[in-house]
Amino acid sequence: MLSIYRFLTSFFYPFLIILIYFRMILKKEDNLRYKEKIFPGYFNPRKNKIKKLIWFHAASVGELKSVLPIIKKINNDNKNLEILITTVTLSSANLAKDEIKEYDNVYHRFFPLDVTFLINKFIKLWKPSKIFLVDSEIWPNLILISRNYNIPISILNARITFKTYKKWIAVPNTAKIIFSSFNLCLTSNEETKKYLLNLNAKNVIYIGNIKFITPKYEQKFNSFNLDKLSNKKIWIAASTHDGEEEICIQAHLKLKEKFNEIITIIAPRHINRVEDIKKICENYDLKCKILNKNQSFDEENEIFIINFFGSLPYFYKYASSVFVGKSTIKKLIKDGGQNPIDAVRMGCKIYHGPYFYNFQEIYEFLIKNNISKVVWNSDELFNYLKDDLENNKKNIGQFSKLIDSIGEKTFDETMKKINKFLDVETF
Repeated sequence: MLSIYRFLTSFFYPFLIILIYFRMILKKEDNLRYKEKIFPGYFNPRKNKIKKLIWFHAASVGELKSVLPIIKKINNDNKNLEILITTVTLSSANLAKDEIKEYDNVYHRFFPLDVTFLINKFIKLWKPSKIFLVDSEIWPNLILISRNYNIPISILNARITFKTYKKWIAVPNTAKIIFSSFNLCLTSNEETKKYLLNLNAKNVIYIGNIKFITPKYEQKFNSFNLDKLSNKKIWIAASTHDGEEEICIQAHLKLKEKFNEIITIIAPRHINRVEDIKKICENYDLKCKILNKNQSFDEENEIFIINFFGSLPYFYKYASSVFVGKSTIKKLIKDGGQNPIDAVRMGCKIYHGPYFYNFQEIYEFLIKNNISKVVWNSDELFNYLKDDLENNKKNIGQFSKLIDSIGEKTFDETMKKINKFLDVETF
């Protein structure tokens, strides 16, 4: 099976080049750096020959945000190390750029395609001492080539769904080779721990979901002028997907009947959709504005559509209620949910649809503690928002203390395991 995988990835390599090129044209890839994914000549290694390099790979924004506190802790405690971060998506690259700009020994690159010769060349050039994969990033060529070079490899916040597990047990010999290659597996839930043990993984430990340790954010964006809107009622629709903005806009229309000064902030998960969302607003004769990074809020508009990443933790400061998207779309029943922790830490009540499989344990915890509620339609969302806006109550102290207590424990225990792993030199 592994030989077939390697053959197919090599065979389709020319077609994948074309695919990434077209994604660049569609502005889904960085128009300058997209070649990092497909051509060894653009890997651009900057490794110090004396220092050891630790490689973290996180696919997208959520995975990167969850591992950033760990990366920064390792970097602050070990001045003789360098750190490489690879990601896949354009938005995660932008986040990495903002987060590591203060460090001269932390680098970001796009993750190359999992093609044998690309991965082999990437590892030869960067020479990582240890490798951390985050969440569900299981790349066979990367894992096996690392094993061939005797590079210890770990997976952090590992997450394997039942659907994925069934695919792996259908090829038991391949699964045994892949998962036995990990030196350390820290899982995001008990279910994944059970699956990994069945797949022959070793040193499998469940401590807690590291997404609880997302750091607090300081005020970074002073130009938005949100303070002058303090007399208005503000709520946020975060990480929305196609179809969910309609629900939020309908809730906004109902809120307008109740409150004269109502502001809805929509932050879509994919910002290439901002023009489509604006058209939906205009179809309802709503005054809306696409807000870019260097623009400020104004009093002429009632809906603002965020056209950049990284600002949501700041906006949460001004809202008592947040709807979290990717949760109402039934076809995503096994792939739904976005991380609500930042909003909770800022004292916001959370509303979401019934499909949150990717963050099952987090949402179950929030529901149990009356921090989040499931909504099925715009009417239910309106009723909850109305109550929150009438009370205008933030729960920063209460919610933040609860989340921080879990996050601190998870962080401390996770770092103990990671520090032990960093002392391991060979298999």
